[in-house]
Amino acid sequence: MSTRILVTTTSFQDTPGSHHTLLAETGWEIVTARGPLNETELSEVIDNIDGVICGDDAFTAAILERGHPRLRVVSKYGIGVDKIDVAAAARLGIPVCYTPGVNHTTVAEHTFALLLALQKNLVAEVNSTRSGRWERLTGHEIHGSTIGIVGLGRIGREVALRARAFGLSVIAVDTYWPEEFAAKHQIERCDEIDALLRRAEIVSLHTNLTDDTRELINTARLALMKRGAILLNCARGELVDTDAVVAALHEGHLAGYGTDVLDVEPPPADHPLLAAPRCIVTPHIASRTYESVVRQATKAVQNLILAMEGKEPLAKVTPG
Repeated sequence: MSTRILVTTTSFQDTPGSHHTLLAETGWEIVTARGPLNETELSEVIDNIDGVICGDDAFTAAILERGHPRLRVVSKYGIGVDKIDVAAAARLGIPVCYTPGVNHTTVAEHTFALLLALQKNLVAEVNSTRSGRWERLTGHEIHGSTIGIVGLGRIGREVALRARAFGLSVIAVDTYWPEEFAAKHQIERCDEIDALLRRAEIVSLHTNLTDDTRELINTARLALMKRGAILLNCARGELVDTDAVVAALHEGHLAGYGTDVLDVEPPPADHPLLAAPRCIVTPHIASRTYESVVRQATKAVQNLILAMEGKEPLAKVTPG
């Protein structure tokens, strides 16, 4: 019986690079699907699968149990494992691997792409010019503003470095504070998020999705933010209360929301953020560059190979 590997992440499949060769050299049978897959979709393909390279697919307890015992390894392409029932995987002895340290540069760059697009009215201006108008809107500088970074991990630190280069003052909140880095780059620590929200003209989210951070930005916290503030989200769509953000945009309290992630992906045509004013939504592509994809995909394949051979993977979140 041949070893069968399911690959669901589309950027892995669509981007050329050495990761394809590395996976092909295993001699395993590769089964592909266009993710992210929901629980129903996964239930239709998970039977007779030995290992998975996945994106943001719904690897619930039911799916893991259905795949077990043949399913031996889940290798996450990326760092967010909130769509995987890690506790169920641990109970079943299925190692869940992930790929830290591969996409912080490109996600930080995308964060600033969203910020500059909002402050310079780039989407509206490009669309206006293409339609034959010469509509010269007045934008804003970001120099001299204060950016509040929620989560000062690898990506948050890269955002901080770019913020300092743009002449921004940087404040941040994180449970695990990088003392040396913060001191070197003049980053001020806020003891709690509410204090950060009150002070920042720009707020950028770079924290994990957990039960504690779900809808971290809600109606009450949006009210704490300065009128005319910008909110950026290149982490997880569920970190914000979508309806609250839409209301703040319509009311004008929030001057803009730039996000690469939504609470439902892909979104339905009537998703409220798609029609909200001063809102830019990109389709979860912050880490999708030719450079980052190869780094991320290579590490995901290496993790899969090592774990399938019973060896210690480069990085994992469960025992097994």
